[in-house]
Amino acid sequence: MEAAGPERLDSRGSPFPGTTGASLSWDNGTRHNITFPEPLPALYVLLPVVYSLICAVGLMGNTAVICVILRAPKLKTVTHVFILNLAVADGLFTLVLPASIAEHVLQHWPFGELLCKLVLAIDHGNIFSSAYFLAAMSLDRYLVVLATARSRRVPWRTLRGAKVASLCVWLGVAVAVLPFFTFASVYSNELQVLSCGLSFPQPERAWFQASRIYTLVLGFAVPMCTLCVLYADLLRRLRALRLHSGAKALGKARRKVTLLVLAVLAVGLLCWTPFHLASVVALTTDLPQTPLVIVISYVVTSLSYASSCLNPFLYAFLDNGFQKSLRTACRCP
Repeated sequence: MEAAGPERLDSRGSPFPGTTGASLSWDNGTRHNITFPEPLPALYVLLPVVYSLICAVGLMGNTAVICVILRAPKLKTVTHVFILNLAVADGLFTLVLPASIAEHVLQHWPFGELLCKLVLAIDHGNIFSSAYFLAAMSLDRYLVVLATARSRRVPWRTLRGAKVASLCVWLGVAVAVLPFFTFASVYSNELQVLSCGLSFPQPERAWFQASRIYTLVLGFAVPMCTLCVLYADLLRRLRALRLHSGAKALGKARRKVTLLVLAVLAVGLLCWTPFHLASVVALTTDLPQTPLVIVISYVVTSLSYASSCLNPFLYAFLDNGFQKSLRTACRCP
């Protein structure tokens, strides 16, 4: 079964070259028609269902988060500024996901080049924005926990500062996705089927590998290594403070906020780490296009998509202020 059209479904790209994804399939570099083994046509039915579910849940959940935070005065905090921006980033991704689902169902790209560029830019932008807003939330918790343990305040930790930091993240994301916006295009493959993907100059394969390394380093390695250093330093400092000054544990309210941030970070790592690890495997080994590799590729990509709809459930279960504001917003007059 030829898969020239359907392989364009995953706009952020499968982590394994030559299996799935708009930015991963190639012929002499980036475009390559492959023949899927017989069991895989079931994926063409299952994937639209799974992606549609992610889209619906993510869009409703993140819209609820945005509305609740904007309407509730009690949620005008530094942490919730970053949560709001993370919800906006995830909401934008779920808005463009139907275009990729439609491409999979129709087996061609019907929406033109401009929307193709926007979809790929927003899709890759979600990779960067998720990582850096998680990093911003974790840095904020690092400063709060450390300051509380020392019985101090962070004078410049204000709503204005959080908004400026969020604006800087968005500007950085916009710059980071410019290459993807530039190289995204609609083209006809060997079967004359219109596809939306990344069209690199020669040598295409070298450009493709460079784009994967670029995403891996800036979208995962840098922010996550920074977080590991921050938390390791925080544990070291807190241990020293307890030994020398008997610093007390955080108050109940601040412990809950810290738990929320750590839970969001843990879910982000759970969803994104397999995707980026698979990219490392793809860059360092030549994997055969077996049914198992193709299925793993879809599962890993779907897991990264699922990150966009899981965070609202964490807020609902772990953030008491969000729970109360959501109940108030849903209460009938």
